[in-house]
Amino acid sequence: MKNNCILVVNPISGGIDKTELINTITAFAEKENFNIHIFKTSGVSDSDRLKEFYKSHKTERVIVAGGDGTIKMVAEALEDEDIIIGILPAGSANGLAVDLNLPTTIEENLPIAFYNHYMEMDMISINGKKSIHLSDLGLNAEMIKNYENSSIRGKLGYALQTVNTLIDLDDPFTATITGDFPTVECEARMIVIANSQKYGTGVSINPNGIMDDGKFELVILKNMDLVVLGKIITGNMPLDNNDVEIISTAKAVIATNVPVSFQIDGEYCGAETKLNIEILPKQMKVAIPVV
Repeated sequence: MKNNCILVVNPISGGIDKTELINTITAFAEKENFNIHIFKTSGVSDSDRLKEFYKSHKTERVIVAGGDGTIKMVAEALEDEDIIIGILPAGSANGLAVDLNLPTTIEENLPIAFYNHYMEMDMISINGKKSIHLSDLGLNAEMIKNYENSSIRGKLGYALQTVNTLIDLDDPFTATITGDFPTVECEARMIVIANSQKYGTGVSINPNGIMDDGKFELVILKNMDLVVLGKIITGNMPLDNNDVEIISTAKAVIATNVPVSFQIDGEYCGAETKLNIEILPKQMKVAIPVV
């Protein structure tokens, strides 16, 4: 008796052809006695199409070969189903895979994705939209907007936009943050809404992040000059000074004095003046390495 399994593939994530990857996954699945049903995303009605696909091939495990955006789409489309998501990092942004300490090669990830035990991971609701990883207001979101509008891709593109964004830096915005903690009013360059610890680049922004503790962190970066930015990028998060404040909570509201660039899980979402944020406990079962 073969086990059924759905493989969701983003054919264009990371700018790499996925034919060889699909062949590798299919060969592993056949060797392990899995019936594999392949669903390719197209960028058009993927969520609705996946829901229908799932109805035809009900499985306990859904393998995702893609980046954070593809994982998020699968988690949202199948939120009412009792499934375990196995991750094969294959996107331009693989931040969740980095935070879950998944290996770097597909061969090492295959047995984890198909077999390993799982964690019941929280998500965050921000103005009704779900975030699985890291979202933010301010400098990084502005950089993502500039990157999406530029023609240069990859790490070089990100590096160029980091420099350009810092050169064109606006004044800090003023934020009022309320919740089940003393109200915070401050000037900030960036506020991170973090369910986890690291960006896909490996940069640690939230050392306190635990993805299944029923809380998220607000990481308030009040100063983002090159010295502070350099410390963050090199893994020396400056927690011991007045430039950074971290709040751990299950619910918060952020109001800003001007519209501020905002992104969710690496996707630019426009400019906002108010964010209503709350934790969504144990929303997603995701396969993780045995510790």
